[in-house]
Amino acid sequence: MIFHYIPMYGVVIAFQNFKPFSGIMGMLVNPEWVGLQHFSDFFHSYYFGTLLQNTVLISLYKKLFIFPSAIILALLLNEVRHERFKRTVQTISYLPHFLSWVIISGLVIMLLSPTSGLVNLLLIKLGFSSVNFLGDTSYFRSVLVVSDWWTSIGWSSIIYLAALAGIDPAQYESAKMDGANRFQQMLHISLPGISNVIAILFIMSMGQILNIGFEQVLLLYSPLVYSVGDIIDTYVYREGLLSSRYSYAAAIGMFKNVIGLGFLLITNYAVRRMGKEGLW
Repeated sequence: MIFHYIPMYGVVIAFQNFKPFSGIMGMLVNPEWVGLQHFSDFFHSYYFGTLLQNTVLISLYKKLFIFPSAIILALLLNEVRHERFKRTVQTISYLPHFLSWVIISGLVIMLLSPTSGLVNLLLIKLGFSSVNFLGDTSYFRSVLVVSDWWTSIGWSSIIYLAALAGIDPAQYESAKMDGANRFQQMLHISLPGISNVIAILFIMSMGQILNIGFEQVLLLYSPLVYSVGDIIDTYVYREGLLSSRYSYAAAIGMFKNVIGLGFLLITNYAVRRMGKEGLW
């Protein structure tokens, strides 16, 4: 209620020319209404096409690699019978989730440094030239995807492991008696058994299609890679906080949320049409 619903009223500043020093009273008493002016300014701005393209592409890349990876990891861990090894792998895969992006970005910058980074030192030893991964537009998006994959794959697999634990063991016994091997049991029992959970999480992830990790991009990008790495959130940060254009930033944030809601509704409808359980 405090952090999500009560602040919703503040969205009205997207339709006002809000003055920061006027405070809340300036938003409530005699506000200067401008209608859809801020939305129009954003849609016609020079950066709109680049920002939307970068945001959508990076989001789709992450979903394409991270979403199925968590499912695969959960299925593989479910097949492990050595409990100590299984717990060790789970712990190692979960740990990065509990590190802040400040720490992770520092590690990434050190590892990928073109002069002293471990990755480039290995490339040089193998006879290749040094690569500025964080300053090259050809590699920057890949760095974002791989670093996010490393931090989130273990944590994202938890709910799938919980769903797998709820499958009746008698189904595996029956399949084993019918001659099904481990892979066939995984394919025909484990995967269908968690299909509804996969569908629900996929719907929720599509609702966040324009939220791709503000902290990660802010800490790793630079003007050298703005053309491929500048996203809507970082633009809002520069315009809203650094330039104090609060109404303009609020309008962009509202646009982002409306797009997310649209993807959520469309994905939920599509999943229901496929015969799976949706959010409603």
